[in-house]
Amino acid sequence: MRNFFKISLVAGLCFSFSVTAQESRIYTHANKDYQEALNLYNNKQYQAAQSVFSKVKEQTSDYETEANCAYYIANAAIRLNQLGADKLMEDFVEYYPTSTRRNSAFIDVADYYFEHGKYAYALKWYDKVEDQNMSNREREGFNFKKGYALFTARKYKDAERYFNQVETSQEYGSQAKYYIGYMAYQRDNYDRASAYFDKISNEEEFNEKLSYYQADLNFKLGNFQKAIDLAKAQLPKSDRKEISELNKIIGESYFNLKEYEAAIPYLRKYKGKRGRWNNTDFYQLGYAYYKQKDYENAIGQFNKIVGGKNKVAQNAYYHLAECYLNTDKKQQALNAFRNASQMNFDEQIQKDAWLNYARLSYDIGNPYQSVPEVLTSYLEKYPDSGYKAEIEELLVDSYITSKNYEAALEVLDKNKSFTSKEAYQKVAFYRGLELYTEGDYQEAVEFLDKSLKEPQEPTYTARAIYWKAESDYLLNNFDEALIGYKQFAQNSVAQETDEYQTLNYNLAYTYFKQKDYPQAIEYFTSYINKSKDDEVRLNDSYLRLGDSHFVSAKYWPAIEAYNKSIALNGNDVDYASFQKAISYGFVNRNERKIEELNKFISAHRRSPLRDDAMYELGNSYVNDNRTAEGLDAYDQLISNYRRSSYVSKALLKQGLIHYNAGSNNLALAKFKTVVRDFPNTQEALQAVSTAKLIYVDTGRVDEYAAWVKDLDFVDVSDAELDNDSFESAERQYAQNKTDAAIRAFESYLKQFPNGLHALKAHFYLAQSYFSKDQKENSLDHYIYVTSKERNEYTEQALVRLSEIYLGQKSYRNAITVLKRLEQEADFPQNITFAQSNIMKASYELRNYPETVTYAEKVLGTAKIDNRIKSDAQVMIARSAIQTGDEDRAKAAYAEVRKIATGSLAAEALYYDAYFKNKEGDHEGSNASVQKLANDYSAYKEFGAKGLIIMAKNFYALDDAFQATYILENVTQNFTDYPEIVEEAKKELNTIKTEESKRNSSVDPDNNN
Repeated sequence: MRNFFKISLVAGLCFSFSVTAQESRIYTHANKDYQEALNLYNNKQYQAAQSVFSKVKEQTSDYETEANCAYYIANAAIRLNQLGADKLMEDFVEYYPTSTRRNSAFIDVADYYFEHGKYAYALKWYDKVEDQNMSNREREGFNFKKGYALFTARKYKDAERYFNQVETSQEYGSQAKYYIGYMAYQRDNYDRASAYFDKISNEEEFNEKLSYYQADLNFKLGNFQKAIDLAKAQLPKSDRKEISELNKIIGESYFNLKEYEAAIPYLRKYKGKRGRWNNTDFYQLGYAYYKQKDYENAIGQFNKIVGGKNKVAQNAYYHLAECYLNTDKKQQALNAFRNASQMNFDEQIQKDAWLNYARLSYDIGNPYQSVPEVLTSYLEKYPDSGYKAEIEELLVDSYITSKNYEAALEVLDKNKSFTSKEAYQKVAFYRGLELYTEGDYQEAVEFLDKSLKEPQEPTYTARAIYWKAESDYLLNNFDEALIGYKQFAQNSVAQETDEYQTLNYNLAYTYFKQKDYPQAIEYFTSYINKSKDDEVRLNDSYLRLGDSHFVSAKYWPAIEAYNKSIALNGNDVDYASFQKAISYGFVNRNERKIEELNKFISAHRRSPLRDDAMYELGNSYVNDNRTAEGLDAYDQLISNYRRSSYVSKALLKQGLIHYNAGSNNLALAKFKTVVRDFPNTQEALQAVSTAKLIYVDTGRVDEYAAWVKDLDFVDVSDAELDNDSFESAERQYAQNKTDAAIRAFESYLKQFPNGLHALKAHFYLAQSYFSKDQKENSLDHYIYVTSKERNEYTEQALVRLSEIYLGQKSYRNAITVLKRLEQEADFPQNITFAQSNIMKASYELRNYPETVTYAEKVLGTAKIDNRIKSDAQVMIARSAIQTGDEDRAKAAYAEVRKIATGSLAAEALYYDAYFKNKEGDHEGSNASVQKLANDYSAYKEFGAKGLIIMAKNFYALDDAFQATYILENVTQNFTDYPEIVEEAKKELNTIKTEESKRNSSVDPDNNN
């Protein structure tokens, strides 16, 4: 608007600085040169005039002529913009104080600068002018021009003082009133501005501009209808910028008149300041849509209000939340209500927002804090709310539905005032059950005990008793487990629970572990008679029933039970077939035993029991006096299973067969093979003992002595002391006197480092240290056991040794041991243990190809539970992520989602959201993040990462509010994960920088 003022001023004023007439009237000079200079000056030939004036000045002796020349020389210098021109004029005033041109000199210079728009220079010279001797007309011109120069310098107070002096001037009055009004407008003194603008509203010269200002003034004065009328009248006459501003005036006036439908088209046409709206602009259009129940369009405006921290923003976020609710976008509504509830500009809005935030948290879950914590906070903030009973009821239920039992218990423990004992019982129970599922049985017992201390609801009491017994069982506390199962059985509501279906099965197993086989038989039989659909447990029950009969020497019932298991063709059919074959041997059906063993060896070529079967088959042939077939069976075992623990036994058996047959040389060859390949074993000792008989019988005692002399594992002279020392230590071990056993075994090995029982002593000592959690002390002893030829302790020692290395994160050592375990294990579960941990250790070493190889081996195993399967799928997925194979990762995580629980399920859901985001399925991705927040809120790291993806989704869906609000909350609520916070800040800065291009209220540098 300032350009208009300048043009208007120049157009409205016709100032002349010609001095020809004045000179002709006042001055006459006979000097021809002086007249020539004057003519040149009046013709604006300033350079030439200046030269002639200088010549005249030097030659004249007349004071007045000299003064006039100095005057014109200075004026010419100013007009020529010469360096030092101001100094020339100041010198003129100083040197010629009595000159009649002294005062007019200041005015002439000031007017010259004014005419050329150099108002600051003009003001400098106007300040020097003395106005006492001016005419009225001259004084009006002076006052107006000085007023305008002050106006351009934004010295409005001083300017107004000069304009006031010409308000009534015929020549300058209208313009003075305009500028007085304009200055009042700029200072927000709308009444004064309006009064002055009204005085000149009929003057055509100002009418065009006044219409805009009057419209704006009336808007600001609250005269909204008048503002609308004036602005509409001005629209056709205005340029693009003013059209935008006028539309804003009209739209906002309608808005204030609550005529929202009329306001919308005008508010939409507003272009903003420098092409950008601010938060208030977005709020007004959003609210207008909201009042028309056009919720989608309202959301589209409200959600552009980013980072608002005032009453308008609080109002906007509250109504945005309502719009989200009306369009069934509950997660978005949760965030908007939460934001409004955290502002205190309007207490009623804050209170209403809090209530809705609490209700929604219960309804859909909360990604920032546990639902019980939200509800509790509401009750603390508004203890006298009319909704207290409703929220307390939701609170009780939320402890269960949130599944964040740990956080729920923490809140319950802190808020005793309204804690429900029934809720505490349930939450403690579910926390115990959660810990049980995670394998932390000791902690599970503690929380189940807490639940039992609040016996409010019988069903939960019964279930807590049951799962405490289950935990005790897995902790090998079989006496405690038995008590628990019996208490459960006696509970009045036990039969109404799902757990009751497996009670007899669990009781049977507990008795079985206690070696109370008659009771085990009774309860396994009872379970079998009542079992319906669970074929896995039914099959297992037949197996353990068979085992219970077997160890009780009831072999025919054992055979019957094993046959039932074989008929089911379930897991461990090879074990049932083997046990059945062995049982025939104990009922004097040796032929049938041989037949069954041969069938077993033929049918179960991959069974870990095949070497057992070959050894038993050899024994059975020998017992049946079919020694040649027995020797062949032993040879088959030795040839096919060179690392089997039965090889030393088979070689010894062959040696004994040859010895009994009188084939002494063959016998000696076998015995020496046993001694050479399996030193420090009972078989080696027996081989030495029997070989001695051969040497003695054949008169080769010296040869025997020379042979024995080279054997470092037996000291014949100390054998009796060796045995006594070991038996003493072993007795302590058998009686579970661990500390005493450790001292005794250490003493034995110090005395007999290569003793007869060194192998067993090292193993028992390792086990004792391990049981006391002194794993470092057990390490060397397990290494000793595993360094010897395969023996009956090798497999268990390898398992323990690998566990120690894994616990130390010594993954390379662990893998070496685990690979050996994989090859040598007899028990399938140990093979699976080895493969799954090689998989995990390889991942830790970033050997992703080997990780995948072993994960696939694990998945190829038939007898594994879902937890191990999900571990394997996760390893495949993580490795694929690390190697950039996202297609494979996506497929693997999809499999994980089907079976995983706990943290793995949370991880799989996060990646489901991640892949959907990358594919552009933003709604689907958000649904996965919401499920992650709702069902797995305890796993905060994945929750935080999921929220960043949700923010990206919302921004892609053009919802800047959700995106920025979520990211701001990640930075505030997940400080335990600095990398995630840093990523959130980076993403937030990117979004705010982009939003600042359309919203002037957004500060991209403020991420707090």
